[in-house]
Amino acid sequence: MIRVTVDLRETVIALSRQAGAAIMDVYAGGFEVSHKDDASPLTAADLVANRVIVEGLERLTPDLPVLSEESASVAWETRRHWPGYWLVDPLDGTREFVKRNGEFSVNIALIHQGAPIFGVVQAPVGGQVWHAVRGEHAYRRDGHRDTQLHSRTPATAPLRVAASRSHRDARTQGVLDRMGAIEEVALGSSLKFCRIAEGGLDVYPRFGPTSEWDTAAGQCVLHAAGGALLAADTGKPFRYNRRESLLNGDFIALGDSELPWRDWL
Repeated sequence: MIRVTVDLRETVIALSRQAGAAIMDVYAGGFEVSHKDDASPLTAADLVANRVIVEGLERLTPDLPVLSEESASVAWETRRHWPGYWLVDPLDGTREFVKRNGEFSVNIALIHQGAPIFGVVQAPVGGQVWHAVRGEHAYRRDGHRDTQLHSRTPATAPLRVAASRSHRDARTQGVLDRMGAIEEVALGSSLKFCRIAEGGLDVYPRFGPTSEWDTAAGQCVLHAAGGALLAADTGKPFRYNRRESLLNGDFIALGDSELPWRDWL
């Protein structure tokens, strides 16, 4: 397994903060919004953050490939042979960035044999960094201070449920209705995983496509804090780079994995 040293961890955290600062420079001024082939938005902030992270990771670990949302055209025949690589979303929540509601993040994950073994999520607005190494603890860093994270177990009613601001459909609403007494919290990007990891939320159901770079870093943090991100069809944690498509299936994220989530689906 790739060894996550203290130096590697701290360098990646510093890179996430550099990317976050670059995003905030764009956020502070006017910016144009273009659209990709899938109609998702793209701004200068996505591109500058991508450059900061990819160039930094290539210097840090020149033997490890980097797969980023903004440079995801690597052929399956190439990446299927990667035992380890970096998986990056330089600006998760571009729609939230465009709306200027502050609910976006920088996601960096290190993947080994299909599993995230190190994850960093940085909030450009606020500056917090959530980070974890698989098999160790999860932390939120405020300034230079780390606080160990624990998801809320056992979860008790009313459940605090994350609801995406930009993605809501009838199936999601049906699941929320079957949960019973809940408190809905609208929140964008992978910050939802981090809020579950620190006990501020209990559940995040998601139906419809997400990409692998949307979930890997948050999954690592959540699992290290005692929670779980599970595929809705198998009940197993997501695995990465296991097929040609980079799209995830439906999932549910839980602070308490003993919750009767199958009854809600």
